[in-house]
Amino acid sequence: MSRIHDALKKAEQERLAQGLPPETTRVETPPAPEPARPELVPVPSNGDAVATEKSPAKPKESPVETLLATCQCRDTKAGSGIQPESDAHRDPLVSEEFRSLRSLLYLTRKRQALRKLLITSPLPKEGKTFLAANLAQTFARQSGSRVLLIDCDLRISALHKILGVPQSPGLSEYLSGAVELGSALQRGAPDNLFFMTGGERSANPTELLGNGRFEQIMNRIGPAFDWIILDSPPAVPVSDSRLLAQFCDGVLMLVQAGVTPFDMAQKACQEFPKSQLLGVVLNRAQTHSAGSYQHYYSERGQEKL
Repeated sequence: MSRIHDALKKAEQERLAQGLPPETTRVETPPAPEPARPELVPVPSNGDAVATEKSPAKPKESPVETLLATCQCRDTKAGSGIQPESDAHRDPLVSEEFRSLRSLLYLTRKRQALRKLLITSPLPKEGKTFLAANLAQTFARQSGSRVLLIDCDLRISALHKILGVPQSPGLSEYLSGAVELGSALQRGAPDNLFFMTGGERSANPTELLGNGRFEQIMNRIGPAFDWIILDSPPAVPVSDSRLLAQFCDGVLMLVQAGVTPFDMAQKACQEFPKSQLLGVVLNRAQTHSAGSYQHYYSERGQEKL
């Protein structure tokens, strides 16, 4: 090593003696890379190869969208229009009432966050499932509005009867861990209406609703829907509706005209915070002015809900 060092030193001294500048290290700059050339893709029409740019990769579909796309489709009764409780209610006035309620809810949405609705009643058999099913369909008939309807009455589920679909698998089977979410969730008509029946009657519905799996539904697929409607058990006899209300933005209370006792209606409303109670829907109400409206609709006709 010393000989090499001495030789280098001697060469440097000779350069200085000749008046030459000290030798410096030269750094080579690598040439700039050539721009990527378009790939040659064969064209089947004439067999010649042409230059074309690579198309950007398509974005991957989210897991939620994949799940919704694979939901079983059902030919529901609701697909043909509103499902009245009796033939006496096959009336365009009923359809118009649901559209009016939809408009009021959209107006309310401008003032407060409103996407998840709980529908309940003070007592059983007052028409809350009828309201929930038809309101969901009314929302779904708007273009671009995706709706989720869930029968949360695990004691006496009735949504499957209105829609004309099998009772299970449904919410109770999912909450108990018997099936996965994709098996319990179904698609009806219109095709942007998704629903989940109550499933088989449960012996411990309150415990099932509070075991955390219902919250997973709301967190996992809830953001994919414009409206989520929960058909809740009645508010006075059981506490399920209060448990479910924590997942919702607002509560609609349904009472039946001439049937629901006033004190029961008042007690049911007191079960929820005033800020959460959106209003009361009166079912089977008779109006004195219905005759003139009926004449208007019978003359001009009205599209079904």
